[in-house]
Amino acid sequence: MAILRPLALLFLALVLAACSREQTFGQESYVFGTRVEVVVFGRDEALAHEALAAVLREFDRMHRAYHAWEPSELTALNQAIADGRTVEVSSELAGMLADAKRLAALGEGLFDPGVGRLIALWGFHTDTFRPKLPEPGAIRALLARHPGIRDLSIDGRMVGSRNRLVQLDLGGYAKGYALDRAARILRDQGIDNALINIGGNVMALGSHGERPWRIGIQHPRDGGVLASMPLYAGEAVGTSGDYQRYFEVDGERYSHLLDPRSGKPARETRSLSVLVTARPGAGTLSDVASKPLFIAGSEWRDLARRYDVAHVLRVDSDGRIEVTRELERRLEYHGDNRPDRIVD
Repeated sequence: MAILRPLALLFLALVLAACSREQTFGQESYVFGTRVEVVVFGRDEALAHEALAAVLREFDRMHRAYHAWEPSELTALNQAIADGRTVEVSSELAGMLADAKRLAALGEGLFDPGVGRLIALWGFHTDTFRPKLPEPGAIRALLARHPGIRDLSIDGRMVGSRNRLVQLDLGGYAKGYALDRAARILRDQGIDNALINIGGNVMALGSHGERPWRIGIQHPRDGGVLASMPLYAGEAVGTSGDYQRYFEVDGERYSHLLDPRSGKPARETRSLSVLVTARPGAGTLSDVASKPLFIAGSEWRDLARRYDVAHVLRVDSDGRIEVTRELERRLEYHGDNRPDRIVD
């Protein structure tokens, strides 16, 4: 049975500030194939709702523009690549692809938005995927041609590929990019304090009154909160987990987090969360970095250094918890959850 699991990160309860003039205002939507929550803390209700509406309109625009399998600018580009054509794209898409290509190279290709055909083979290019394994021969034939975002040529707004089997899927990039876009919109609208959650990718603006925002990291199996932590202005958290999009066949779990080297779902990790401290593009980096670190399994630490990410929590395939010392200082563990290993 195909199963969709809850968000990787859970909002902890948001309460009104002691000052009755300030309160939280929030809106929810469903875009990017997941639930989106945006919360503003402030005094001006009209301003808050105007800003929230602007963010949700932007999310809807991005969802329609960069959808990986429904008609969009991205699917039009994929068709051009399959036809062997170089085409002009929007300046935004060209910039996203150039940045994604750079970040993919940092992750040694374990994050690769150019393997859309592989994702489709596994049945994840649908909102209602079926529990069916792809033909091994089809995977071998695709891997033999080595399609990847490294094959893209980007010259200004002109984009093409020397490999016609490249098919772009920005699912591991767009949510983080949307966090950064939302933060910019909120600031432009005069909002200083907000929390943005896109399917477990979270970014903070300002604070929640006199306290920092606080979020929880979801346990990858029992659905509860593994640990909680404060999130300060400009910081972002991204989580990749094998419980977010997956199906089961004969008791085996097959997640959407595919290893481009084997063409199969990564097996060594249940969930991996990264916290990116305040910097330009923090939202994008938090989304991207969690993928190759998840796929790398026990070798995740070297990739964390390449991405300059010092705050990482990983739950391995046996349920053991390892966390970097920098992140461990922030965490408050819930229930019986405790780290099995602290990593320097």
